[in-house]
Amino acid sequence: MPDDLQRLERLAPYVLGRARRGVVGNSRYAKRLRSELLDAANDPEQRPILISGEPGLEKDNLAALVHFGSSSRRQLLVRFEAADLQGQGRRLLDDLGEHSLLISGVDQLNTDLRDHLLAMARGECESFQGRVLFTAESCLKSFDGITAQIRVPPLRVRRSDLGDWMRYLIRQHAPGLGWSRPPELPDAVVRRLQNHAFADNLNELDTLVQRALRQVRLQPPQGHPPVLPEAAFWLERDEHVARFDLWRWKPWLRQLMRSRRLWTVLLYGLVSWMFVVANLGLWLGPQTRADNPILILFWAWWWPLILLTYPLVGRLWCSICPFMVWGSITQKLTPWRKRIWPHGDLDRWASPVLAAGFGLILLWEEVWNLENTAWLSSCLLLLITAGAVVGSTLFEKRFWCRYLCPVGGMNGLFAKLSILELRAESGTCSGSCSSYACFKGGPAEGEGLETDGCPLGTHPAHLTDNRNCVLCMSCAQACPNRSVQLRLRPPAADLQRDMHTPEGERGLILVLAGGICLHHWDRLLGWLPLTPLSLHEGPLLPRLSIAALALALPSVLGLWVNRRWLYAALPLLWALLLARHLPIGMAEAGTVLPTGWPQWQADPHVIGFCQSLAISIGLGTALVMLRRLLNQNGRTWLLGSMVMLLLGLGGRWLVHL
Repeated sequence: MPDDLQRLERLAPYVLGRARRGVVGNSRYAKRLRSELLDAANDPEQRPILISGEPGLEKDNLAALVHFGSSSRRQLLVRFEAADLQGQGRRLLDDLGEHSLLISGVDQLNTDLRDHLLAMARGECESFQGRVLFTAESCLKSFDGITAQIRVPPLRVRRSDLGDWMRYLIRQHAPGLGWSRPPELPDAVVRRLQNHAFADNLNELDTLVQRALRQVRLQPPQGHPPVLPEAAFWLERDEHVARFDLWRWKPWLRQLMRSRRLWTVLLYGLVSWMFVVANLGLWLGPQTRADNPILILFWAWWWPLILLTYPLVGRLWCSICPFMVWGSITQKLTPWRKRIWPHGDLDRWASPVLAAGFGLILLWEEVWNLENTAWLSSCLLLLITAGAVVGSTLFEKRFWCRYLCPVGGMNGLFAKLSILELRAESGTCSGSCSSYACFKGGPAEGEGLETDGCPLGTHPAHLTDNRNCVLCMSCAQACPNRSVQLRLRPPAADLQRDMHTPEGERGLILVLAGGICLHHWDRLLGWLPLTPLSLHEGPLLPRLSIAALALALPSVLGLWVNRRWLYAALPLLWALLLARHLPIGMAEAGTVLPTGWPQWQADPHVIGFCQSLAISIGLGTALVMLRRLLNQNGRTWLLGSMVMLLLGLGGRWLVHL
């Protein structure tokens, strides 16, 4: 009896008490695996089993399912790894008696020890009468005929099970992480992650789910169940080699851009009051562009310059946007608690609303002659500001900027072309961070400052393009690990074959193209009968009808075109928009000073040359993008190139001065 107790004491550290979980999912792979495990458990001969599969598939847990579902469930299940059986550890095998043996990673053992274990499995060892179960990462031919073999499919081949697995893991981990009830998981998150390979399978998925639960604050929005946002599920990925970290090159630049005092003075001490002065000037000053310098600044400076900056600094304008400055002021002044965003697949409805809003603004601009009417231009600015203010009084952070702002939507679209990006090193975030203050906000930690987190609700390690990054530096201020980097990269690096294309963004591309057609409607539709002489004068209905028709022209063809073709044409669209605004900018930007002061106007031939140059650059980049995104044979690319060339020539004819 004392000898039995001593043996049990030696085996105790290696005993598995129970199986952690079953096989989740209803795919044919999951059903087949459950059936194989059940057959192995009910095997009357209790034959040895080899369970093989890739790392991270919880093969030991599956072996435990077999043992505790079998007739020998009352016996212990003793698990050994290769390291446990080295040297004197091999003597533990003599203590097993009738208990079951699980060898984890049998393919890592030396040949001598593996042969000994096979002898035990065949019943050739008198001191052992139990059942043997093996796990391995590869099938072993030497085990053929000795063991029943079960091959566990990797997670990437049973993608339909991913949602079931994630919701199961959320229910399992949420109570221990402080959640009163498990949060919901949007289907959009599952669809995106189904494209991920999950090299470490269930282990990687488990880490991903736990990290997401820790990142999100526990308070649900009023009237809504708690939801895990897509941005909380960021993946570790290989860092791109074609990047240059500006902050590592110039550390003082990082300190300057992280300065809270700089941003406070810039936003609340300068931008906010400049916006007030500009609107007063538009309401109280002269109403024509030739006489109102503020109107010249708006149409001849702001629009051309913001288009010129997209390939350089992306969405930087949004970081100093006066619309959201007043939204932030309102958010701080209103005493009630703001709702957390009703996360989920908001882009499914918000992007079409954003595109429709931009289309209405374009119609308003052309039919009511906003470019030459100061008070109406102010109304446009105030209307967008009102959207930011209302969104800020209802929701936390920048709900309006991320989902509904027309200018922000355009900025996010063209920011994909930028040579600048703000990203985090996902490996550092995963291995060193526990606060996730860059995402959800929090107190100061280390060199990290106290912040409210990303205003657009995005983790910098989750970013795969520039669409949802406004370069506000909140993540860089919050990060205690210097994980966030400001990097130079190749132009249009976001346009890749495997890129995520949000629902509704195609509509925005077509609306922007329609804006070009609308501005030059007379060249396209002037030949139609009953066409008005001008969109600015005459009966409203004919003017509005022809404007709507011109705006809708690209959509007639674009809705039937592959989405990747539209993204390939994005550089060309940017160039055409720039060419459309250059005549105002180059002809009137130098006339902003009062009469008697120096004036400057470009010669029409110079303007025409600059338009042609911009379109040539956009067309050349579009041809490169076409090759990158379509991955087609040479004949298809040649056909696509001819179409793109026709679009470029047609666009030049349309917008050329």
